[in-house]
Amino acid sequence: MMTKRIPTIAGAVLFALASIHAWAQAGASETSAASNATAVAASSGMTGKDNRAANRALRRKVYAAIVAHKEIKAGDISVVAKGGAVTLNGTVVDASQVDKVAGIVQGVPGVRSVTSKLTVKKPFGGQ
Repeated sequence: MMTKRIPTIAGAVLFALASIHAWAQAGASETSAASNATAVAASSGMTGKDNRAANRALRRKVYAAIVAHKEIKAGDISVVAKGGAVTLNGTVVDASQVDKVAGIVQGVPGVRSVTSKLTVKKPFGGQ
């Protein structure tokens, strides 16, 4: 009778060991992934949430600088800020304002580069 139980007990032990081994590997990979994410965040000095907050703050500063110039319709301009790089999209009234807006944005603290994709708005029915 005892000889019939030995294979059953041995099978249960092997199953338990295999389960523990699989569980240990999953935990090790999760720990490794977490440490890699921490290393990436530490190397950049900021978390993703901090980066997004900094980009939003820079975007608001750029808008405020554009709005301060009443001759420019800031509502027709969109600003995208990412890590100090600012991209301007939209329209202005005349061609001289394209360079003027880019110059205004370049003077905002925190702006490292400006990409202007601004176009001149044609008058209604315009040519």
